[in-house]
Amino acid sequence: MRRARLLETGWERELAVEACEVPEAKGNWVLVQVEACGVCYRDLIDRAGRFRFIQLPITPGHEAVGRVIAVGSQVTEWRPGDRVATLHRDFCGVCPACNAGETSLCTGAAAVFGLLIDGGYATHLVAPERALYAVSPHLPAAEAAILHCTFGTAYRGLMRAGLRAGQRVLVTGANGGVGAAAIQVVKRLRAHPVAVIRNAAQREFVEELGAESVIVDDGTSFHKALTDPVDIALDCVGEPTFNAALRSLAVGGRIVAIGNVKEARVPVNLGYLITRGVTILGSSGATRADMQAVLSLYDSIPFTIPIHARLPLERADFAQRVVREGGLRGRVVLALEGDESA
Repeated sequence: MRRARLLETGWERELAVEACEVPEAKGNWVLVQVEACGVCYRDLIDRAGRFRFIQLPITPGHEAVGRVIAVGSQVTEWRPGDRVATLHRDFCGVCPACNAGETSLCTGAAAVFGLLIDGGYATHLVAPERALYAVSPHLPAAEAAILHCTFGTAYRGLMRAGLRAGQRVLVTGANGGVGAAAIQVVKRLRAHPVAVIRNAAQREFVEELGAESVIVDDGTSFHKALTDPVDIALDCVGEPTFNAALRSLAVGGRIVAIGNVKEARVPVNLGYLITRGVTILGSSGATRADMQAVLSLYDSIPFTIPIHARLPLERADFAQRVVREGGLRGRVVLALEGDESA
């Protein structure tokens, strides 16, 4: 098999692509032949060393899809031939969070792809069986790979905010992977998406996805351009847009923090939170139940799943640098389908 490796944090040293032995599926672990893996901005955060617990060297990637080719002796959920995609991590199934259905907040398991276990920038990966969910054999590989981290993340954030039909939802970074997904999920849930983008060249793109109004802004003052405040702000960027998103809210509104593209801390006016009665929420990755809901929405009205570029594994380092540059329309994906190199 072949895999890309992050040998040290930072951007001075390129990701290395190397050959190695195909890992063995043991216990409750599953061996998957990877068809495709998305390149997410979190991969860049991992590479920057912002998660101090990252285990180096490691194979990046938490947006993979493929076919099960072997299972360990304790696996009960999967068998060879099943098509699966990765969640961000596994879950224990017995802790209070898991018992409440909040498996992405599990405190009893922590196999996080690209941080604590090898991820999907590889022709094969091994994973705990609970770190996977089932996907249709008919979904194109590039789209199936990124569905969880884009549409799943957007859906979970909107559910955390209690989205109801008819509400107005502001989405920052609306041309990116999660932002483009959020616009479509909002529309399918019969609410009204307002897109914020930095570059006017992306206007037509987000309008085609369903944005009912579009604001072009550097991220600091788009709240001043709103004709009416919004019920929910889904912040897919972080520090550059957070306070303007917060000030876009109606009284009693909710802001959901999803993106964190910069390490800088966000100053918040507590008096503003109190007097406006607004709520700040963080949102983790989607659960299997969330993904069932997302796939149901897709079956009802298929999503447009924008792929900015498809690149081979050998260009994994270049792919991350493309994402780092920004201005994408959807995701960059590493295409591995049909690559059976061992």
